[in-house]
Amino acid sequence: MQNSTLHNFEIISYYTGYIILGTAVLMAIPILTALAFAEWDPLCDFVISMSLTMLVGILLIFLGRQTRARRADVQWKHGFVIASLSWIFLTALCAVPYRLSGHSASFLDSCFDVMSGFTTTGLVLTQDLDHLSNALNMWRHLLTFIGGQGMVVLALTFLAKGTNGAYRLYVGEAKDIELVPNVKGTARIIWKISFIYLAVGTAALWLDGLLIGLKPVSAFLHALYMFESSWSTGGFAPMTQNIMYYHSLSYEIITIVIFVLGSFNFGLHYAVWQGNRKELFKNIEIRSFFITSTAACLMALAWLMKRGVYPDALSAFRRIVFNVLSAHTTTGLGSIYARQFALDWGDFGIMVMVIVMLIGGSACSTAGGFKGLRVGVIMKGIVKEVKKLLTSERNLRVYKFHYIKEQPLSDDVVRSASLIVICYIILFSIGTMLGTTCGYSLAQSAFEAATVTGNVGLSIGITSPSMPAVLKIYDIIAMFMGRLEFLSVFALIGYSGGAVIRQCKKVFK
Repeated sequence: MQNSTLHNFEIISYYTGYIILGTAVLMAIPILTALAFAEWDPLCDFVISMSLTMLVGILLIFLGRQTRARRADVQWKHGFVIASLSWIFLTALCAVPYRLSGHSASFLDSCFDVMSGFTTTGLVLTQDLDHLSNALNMWRHLLTFIGGQGMVVLALTFLAKGTNGAYRLYVGEAKDIELVPNVKGTARIIWKISFIYLAVGTAALWLDGLLIGLKPVSAFLHALYMFESSWSTGGFAPMTQNIMYYHSLSYEIITIVIFVLGSFNFGLHYAVWQGNRKELFKNIEIRSFFITSTAACLMALAWLMKRGVYPDALSAFRRIVFNVLSAHTTTGLGSIYARQFALDWGDFGIMVMVIVMLIGGSACSTAGGFKGLRVGVIMKGIVKEVKKLLTSERNLRVYKFHYIKEQPLSDDVVRSASLIVICYIILFSIGTMLGTTCGYSLAQSAFEAATVTGNVGLSIGITSPSMPAVLKIYDIIAMFMGRLEFLSVFALIGYSGGAVIRQCKKVFK
């Protein structure tokens, strides 16, 4: 038993260390940015942070060094624990430059913003965004870009060769799409897709930035940041006013296109690139997204135009459709101020936003929420049960749904989708109750709970450096659990709890 426990620890330590070390190398990007713009204090902050992160990564690899010699197989429990443990370590380590910058009121606030970036949520506690260094802004948006694809996916791009059980590491980060037969190839295709869109999207936003009056270097940096945030459905922006800073309809339309594409399954992108354009019309997630987003936009438009909040079509599109789509794709870019949701949208408008934030985007994408795939599967499961009741028992019809390919709609598939949705609803309910306990209204609490549970990033005004510490801690946990879709976190809790129980038994024997 002791050898087994040590063996498990070595595997977890070894691969967690590699993921941390890979993220440490990424800090070279803000270091180079600081050098380019002669930002000497941020340069020191990132050199310190990179050194600390590399030290932790190397130490963990050293502790698990026997894993490589034994060519140990990564089991399912290892994959889930490694994924969740890596995120916890990296949240603390990547928060160091935030805290050193002086733009965070506490280390807890710094960890909040890092978790918000990694989970592509986009809620912000960092103060004075308009005067952040270029290095720290580069780091903020890099985190959300990497988080959208996944830190484990990044590590597997280089690590998977000779790694037994690499697929289990991949699934631990809430991804299960296989674009090609091997995980390394799948990870590389995911990054290839993202980088091609990065080039095209950044160029489009850069040109538009020049047209609206930004200087060339500033226009490029804003374009890069806003693409990373939009594609990863992350919601971060370099300025306090978010998308409103640009005062541009064209800028908003380009970001809508980017974040809608970013919310689609990587498997769908790959299928279309391979020439299978019919997938756009047959895929259950696309159909689900089209139905729910259209219904939500129409309901919000009817409600708010009835209230006379946005009287003309252009302002209705820019203030209603933009925010509903931003919420549904879990992007979190906002074209109105946070308090306007509470003051102008009313309870029905808030309810629409809560529903779409919880539904979210597609599975195996950069988006959060309990995903359109599960909504589609559950709805088809309900239709299936109704049809079975209305037809002869001898009619043994096989029910299917189309998700990249035709797949059987088994009871296990419906049950699995339902369990994840239930977990999201429980987490959302806890957040809502906690918000009301802290003195906020039910509508405000529900909105804020939905935005952290679905990894959205829009705020109704609760999220701020002055919010209670208990809410900050809950939000960090909710963002973490929602992004990893619970299983990895549950595995970590089970593994840690089991280790503690075994040690207690030894002590009391």
